[in-house]
Parts: sequence; C-alpha cells; structure tokens
Amino acid sequence: MNNFNFYNPVKILFGKGKISEISENIPKNANILITYGGGSIKKNGVLMQVKTALKGFSYTEFGGIEPNPAFETLMKAVEIVKDKEIDFLLAVGGGSVIDGTKFIAAASKYRGDCAYEICSKQTLVTEAMPLATILTLPATGSEMNPNAVVTRRETKEKFAFYSPLVMPQFSVLDPETTYSLPKRQLANGVVDAFVHVLEQYLTYDTNSPVQDSMAEGILRTLIIEGEKALAVDRPNYENRANIMWAATMALNGMLSCGVVTDWSTHKIGHELTALHGVDHAVSLAIVWPAVIENVREDRKEKLIQYAKNVWNISEENDSLTIDILIKRTNEFFTSLGIKSHLSDFNISADDVDVIVKRFENRDSDTLGNLFDVKTKDLRSILMSRL
Repeated sequence: MNNFNFYNPVKILFGKGKISEISENIPKNANILITYGGGSIKKNGVLMQVKTALKGFSYTEFGGIEPNPAFETLMKAVEIVKDKEIDFLLAVGGGSVIDGTKFIAAASKYRGDCAYEICSKQTLVTEAMPLATILTLPATGSEMNPNAVVTRRETKEKFAFYSPLVMPQFSVLDPETTYSLPKRQLANGVVDAFVHVLEQYLTYDTNSPVQDSMAEGILRTLIIEGEKALAVDRPNYENRANIMWAATMALNGMLSCGVVTDWSTHKIGHELTALHGVDHAVSLAIVWPAVIENVREDRKEKLIQYAKNVWNISEENDSLTIDILIKRTNEFFTSLGIKSHLSDFNISADDVDVIVKRFENRDSDTLGNLFDVKTKDLRSILMSRL
C-alpha cells in the first residue's frame, strides 16, 4: 500500500426526516444563500422542508443552476453573495448544484482577474465560504468530497478543481428526496458512481485489500440495487438508501487511499459534455470500455480480479475473461437505458479530431493520472466508440 494522508471532516446526516436537523448545524446568525437547480425541489416538497427547518433564519434563494453548472450562471450567484453579504451557502440538489455551490464558495473570495482560473489554471484556493448540502440525486459524491467540475459556455470548456476548503460542513442524505427522480437521472447516477469506483480500483495492484474489497462491494451493490431501482415504478426506501450511500462512498476519498487512480475516462468524457452536451454519466459509459480495451494488457491483473470478484467470471483464458468483463460492464450500462456510442449523439470522426486537437494543445503525452493512456491513442479510443 502506498503512503497516504486522509482527512474527511464532512458530517453526514443520513435518513428519513434528517432535513429537519439542519438548523442545529448552521450558525444561528447565518445569512444563507439556498442554491438549487431547475425547480424540482419546489414540486416534490423538499424546498418546503428546507424552509420549515430554517424558520427564524435569514435566507435568499438562487435557482437555475443547470446540469454541468455554468460559470456564467454561478457568477450571478457570486454577485448576490456580495450584494446581500451572504455568509453561508446551502446547496439543495445533485452533483451539479453542489459542484456549482462549491465554485460560488471559492469564487466569492477570489481576488484574481477571472474566477474561472480556479478551474482552468488550477489556481490555489486560499479562502472559501462555508457550505452545506442536501443531496437529492446520488451520483457524484460531491456531498462528501473536495472536488467540483464547472463548465464555461463561452469557451466550451469543462474543468475540475479541488480544494479542502470547499468540503461541506455537513450533508443531508435522505433517500426519500430521490423518489421523484426520473429513471434517466437515476440511471445516470448509478453509472456515474460505478465509473468513479472503477477509476480508483481498476488500475494497478498496491496490495490494498481493504480498499479493493470496499470497491468491489460498492460495485456489486450498484449492480444489484441499480437494476432493482430501474425495474420498479414505485420507489423502495431501502433500495434508494443503498444507492445513495454507495454513490457517496464511491467518491469520498476512502477508496483512493494508498492506491493509484486514473481518471482518464473522466477527462475524455468532460470534452464530450462540454462540446456536445452529452450527459456526464453517459460520456463515461461511452469512453470507459474503449479506455480499458486500450490498456487491457497493462492492467490485466486488476481486470482479472474485477472479473472474478464482481462479475463471477473465471475463464481459463485471460484474454477471453477480459473480453467478457468489458462486454458485461457495457451491457450493465445499456440495461439501465444508457446509450453507449458516439453515433447515438451524432458525433462524427470530424468531431473526434476536434477533441484530439484540444488534448494535443494541452501539451501532455498522457491522460489521467497514470502513464498508460496515451494522448497519441486518443483518436483510436474514440473512433472505436463511433
């Protein structure tokens, strides 16, 4: 196992009715900005729960944070923060709302020329506003990690940033807030969490059996519970609870302790989202099989482990085993209704060339954190998914 530092200060309030406890965890004199997305929390009663819990507090609402939160939208919230002297942020929504709120927290204190430098130039965040979250869409794990991804419409760029200063002070995880989710969003969340685990687990062996066992358990849970959730019309509390906790555990830092991680699938997928509006989870489902095909020999040991411990595949021939596990994983994605080819979104070879050129202009020979996914192989990786 490699050396590591681990610290996660996020307090989790998990279960039915936990929204009522938020007032106990926010400073009594806080001036709060409640952030949310398209307004579904108004229809399903979640916003009313929040307002009831905040009785006696001063708060302002900011809605309209879109999927793949836009820098341009978030800067409007930054203006409100400054004008109304907001000192606490409460994100109510899924990963996009939470990511966007993390950016608001950092951008409100940014002293440079353009706050998007936090993402595009990885400018160090030295100060941020306190925030908390109420999760309504399990997927990204943003409710318990220091990561966020923000899109800039003007340049069609999508970059991530990281700072321990934007970790939520607390996060509410009430499975009942997911009951009104369309099946498409639920499926996206399962796939997003699934690939989060794969990017940390399916690399190289560092003799980390605890992390490997946790990763494999989360993957099996997402397979079982994801298929259950999509097979029924009425939500089941235990099913939604298991999916919600699996998605949080998938990216709260525990799986990456002492291991090597990748994230090349995410980096490539971000370009599909930024340029063509492909749902984030769908972009991962498209790219992941091609990335693994490209590194199958280098990562054979972990691929065989994944095949055996998650999919119960144990062919005598290693190459056949890897063929089957890629096929089974892809079939799992499509069984949830996820489209898995670029052609499904009218993305052509010319579009692939644009993406390749973007990476070449960034002057890096490799993608992700490792050295096995090469920029020179990116065109063949994407062309295999047309």
